[in-house]
Amino acid sequence: MELLAEMDSLSGALDRWADSAPDWQPAATCGAMVRRLGGRADSMRVRLEAPLMVATLGGTGTGKSALVNALVAAEVSPPGKSRPTTQRPKLICRPEITPRLLGIDPAAVDLVHRDLAALVDLVLIDCPDPDTTEATESPGTNLARLRAILPHCDVLLITTTQQKYRSACVARELATAASGARLVFVQTHANEDEDVRDDWRTVLEEQYTTGHVYLVDSLTALEDARAGRPPQGEFAALVDLLTRQLAGTAPVRIRQANYLDLVGETLDACGVRIEEGLPAVRTLEGAVSHERMKLARQLADQMQAELLASRRQWEMRLVGKIAARWGFSPFALVLRVFQGLGGLVTGALLFRARTPAQVALWGVFEAGRTWQKFRGRQKADRAADRAVAGCWAESQLRESALVVDGYAAEAGLDRHRAALDVVSGEAAAAGASFVSGVSTELESLLGRVAERHSGAFTRWRYELALAAVLVVLLVRPAKNFFYDSWLQPDSLYGLSFYALSLFWLLVWCVLLLWCFTSRLRRGLRSEIYQLAEGWKSPKPAAGVFVSLESQCRRIDRFAGELERLRRHVAGLKRRLALPDDKLGQRRAAGSEAQS
Repeated sequence: MELLAEMDSLSGALDRWADSAPDWQPAATCGAMVRRLGGRADSMRVRLEAPLMVATLGGTGTGKSALVNALVAAEVSPPGKSRPTTQRPKLICRPEITPRLLGIDPAAVDLVHRDLAALVDLVLIDCPDPDTTEATESPGTNLARLRAILPHCDVLLITTTQQKYRSACVARELATAASGARLVFVQTHANEDEDVRDDWRTVLEEQYTTGHVYLVDSLTALEDARAGRPPQGEFAALVDLLTRQLAGTAPVRIRQANYLDLVGETLDACGVRIEEGLPAVRTLEGAVSHERMKLARQLADQMQAELLASRRQWEMRLVGKIAARWGFSPFALVLRVFQGLGGLVTGALLFRARTPAQVALWGVFEAGRTWQKFRGRQKADRAADRAVAGCWAESQLRESALVVDGYAAEAGLDRHRAALDVVSGEAAAAGASFVSGVSTELESLLGRVAERHSGAFTRWRYELALAAVLVVLLVRPAKNFFYDSWLQPDSLYGLSFYALSLFWLLVWCVLLLWCFTSRLRRGLRSEIYQLAEGWKSPKPAAGVFVSLESQCRRIDRFAGELERLRRHVAGLKRRLALPDDKLGQRRAAGSEAQS
């Protein structure tokens, strides 16, 4: 019951795997192949408690009908010699068995009911001869009827003679019928022909494991049965295999094993097709990655150029951030004056205005300055937009799309996913995502540079340098005013001294400001270069060709699920116990070649 439940689970997993096939020709073929297994699974369920279905397969005159008669100890099928005698499958079973119970269309077989002891656990099918000259296209030919009945059989009795064991027609039909069936090889006419079983094994061993090959004389066996004599020799062993060893629960296990063999063959054939197609998919993935890298490098170079071109705006923002972090201090005041120098100059000009015309002129000048400042900030904020528009123009996208389209065609994927309109839409979405992320990265960049240049050591170094000059410039006038002027009133410093002191203070502030901003500019430029290097990866262009990438990932998952199914089938096979030393079956390696 556990095995049956696992068979049902396997059938469900196969159906889900087939339904998940991506839009890829090998996957579509695999899905179609696996869906055809559903009929076998349904047939196995229908015949779960039915007797073992054994069919004969062999060339004309190889004694198929005679073997059937000998097995049931009665003449239920008229034998022939040199021409096809059995033209419709004969279903020989006990009276309580019907074709529908076995999942067979009653109109497809000639039903023969016999209440015989040999048919307690067996249903025998005497099949039409495959080596016929009839056209195979017609549904009423021997071959068509043979091919319709064989998928319902659990065990095939492959009959041959000294003259027929190399028959190409029989070999072709056996290669098809052996999928999902156990095989018993029988050489008939033992009283007339030489023993060719070793040669026959040599012919078969490349594609099949033969098990025990029986050498029987069907006519003699039938005479023994009619005379009440027990089966003799190899025929007795064959009867024992079919009536005793394959009785009881063996039919269920054989059907399960046949179904698993058929599933294994189908999955192996699917594996061959997928492995043949995967290299082209891997090449496509490499081409997508290469084109993304190329687009990302173009974007990074353009973005770097845009940021460097507008670095003045970023420097001013950075100075403001650093001044805000420093709080209130002499050098922080110098930084704020530097940041608002333009406003101070224009404010001074306003105080110099004496007439309405001068005030109007100042207003025009101030409006132009404000507008230019606004445009500069806007230009800096839209650097990413300009970079995306500049490097991901239609010509660049068309070139990449053409390259990827060729690889998509070789891989057998939908080429529409590499069309220019699709790629342009993906590039627009990727560009929008990049632009939204760039603002965050730039804010983070400014934060890192501001933190690096506002540390305690840097801060106190500039503060002390400015404070030292202030002390020097303030001590002398203070001494002159509070001390020297008391002793010598005419020694008080004049206005020129204070003007000169203010000049040197300004020079010192400018020098400190130049040192600070130069270091700040180098740090900002270094951060921009590092940020641009980080963009020189497929990540900024990850949204381009995302549809094709999604298909490739689905193919990878499809191939991975195939391997899981194959391991599952192998595990179920190991749990089934069958008399495999007596039964033959198709080799797995041979199945791949035939598929």
